[in-house]
Amino acid sequence: MARLNWPKNEPAYILLSMKILIIHLPQETERRAFQESQMHRLGLSFDWLAATQASAIDPATYTHLAYKWERPMRKSEVSCFLSHQRAWQQVLETQTPTLILEDDAMLANTVPALLQALASLTGIDMVTLENRGRKKMLGHTHSLSPTKQVKLLPLYQDRTGAAGYVLWPTGAQKLLAKAKQGHAAIADAFISSHYALRSFQAEPTPLIQLDMCEHYGLLSPIKTQSSISQIERPPIHGVNSLTYKWRRIASQWRMGLRMLSVAHLAKRRYATLDCQQFNDGA
Repeated sequence: MARLNWPKNEPAYILLSMKILIIHLPQETERRAFQESQMHRLGLSFDWLAATQASAIDPATYTHLAYKWERPMRKSEVSCFLSHQRAWQQVLETQTPTLILEDDAMLANTVPALLQALASLTGIDMVTLENRGRKKMLGHTHSLSPTKQVKLLPLYQDRTGAAGYVLWPTGAQKLLAKAKQGHAAIADAFISSHYALRSFQAEPTPLIQLDMCEHYGLLSPIKTQSSISQIERPPIHGVNSLTYKWRRIASQWRMGLRMLSVAHLAKRRYATLDCQQFNDGA
């Protein structure tokens, strides 16, 4: 693994032919400090991507996007979607596989070696690193073992989470094409419902959001609370409730058909996680 020669008191940063973008709200100073410390410890260089602020979304843009999903989206959810969309655009423009992170993503010690290995792979659109304690449709056997610690399984249906994923330019192009067609949703639902993506799951999963630390028996380095869930959802009035109800039914029906169509290839189960891989020095 190639390394730069730094002074003794500085970290030796791993040379990756892969970019890392961290979506970050400027007011979240504690999260920023956490990410800087984490990246320093892992020897990873990265770039900040200033998140789209909910307050900066003009009313016309919000109205255009907020009512296209299964329920009306909060402004914070629209801003999150737009932030990820800007990250996809950067991946397409740079033509470089990129790890896209939200600023509350905690990484395992296996990530540097994994990124080094993934950077040379082709024929993949996306690799999901995250685990949020919900079952996924995962291939029966792993397709690749990029490193001794982590394998890749075909991911046929995810359910939640967009805190960390490696996206290739081909995947970015597919996601942006869907958005250009006028589709919009909360970021993780938008990604997981795009069945044209050649998606894989890294296992044991090398990333969790900080709010999932307790769920997995890990100590969170900082206290976090979702800036999205703090805001009430826009109300649904009158006849519009039927529209959203039918969208929800159609989405569940489509997901059900998807899982039936791959039942011979995959199993609906929890992705594994190795807590030891999140310990310093592991």
